[in-house]
Amino acid sequence: MANDFRSARFWAQEMIEAALQEGAVAVDATMGNGHDTLWLCRQVGESGRVYAFDVQQQAVDHTAAALEAAGVRSRAELFCVGHQHMASYVTQPADVIMFNLGWLPGAEHGVTTLRETTLQAADAALSLLKKDGLLTICIYPGHAEGMRELEALLDWAAQLDPKKYDALLKTYVNQPNHPPRLLAVRRVK
Repeated sequence: MANDFRSARFWAQEMIEAALQEGAVAVDATMGNGHDTLWLCRQVGESGRVYAFDVQQQAVDHTAAALEAAGVRSRAELFCVGHQHMASYVTQPADVIMFNLGWLPGAEHGVTTLRETTLQAADAALSLLKKDGLLTICIYPGHAEGMRELEALLDWAAQLDPKKYDALLKTYVNQPNHPPRLLAVRRVK
């Protein structure tokens, strides 16, 4: 449908696609099943680099297999580590950092991103962004921890220095089912 507004994930990819070019550095802070990691590997091209994080070995193994099958495994470094530790592993300034919060699709919902570590990860992401770099966070408030993350991240973004960052929230305002929100931050200085 031509007038479909789409979703937070689509909006994030649209913004990221405009921000990336061959040779770029990207971070997938929430690897999950590897779909975003694979997409980022294709976006950064042969000379680019993608760093991806997840606390579940299942996510890392699935992503590695998907990247291998697509012929882009050499473009990515995969870490079975919480995203709050990304600054210890990413060795260069990032053009783009993306988060897709929540739980591993198709897995138990008992393991989910958490407000405390997500806030730490958001701070780490800002420390890695280069000038004009883009941070996107897809937030899923349809469950209790997702709502906690939403509230905390909106407060966090509202506190960002407007001389250094632009922060944008994109959301539906009339949907009763708590659809995902997109929080995007651009480093301007």
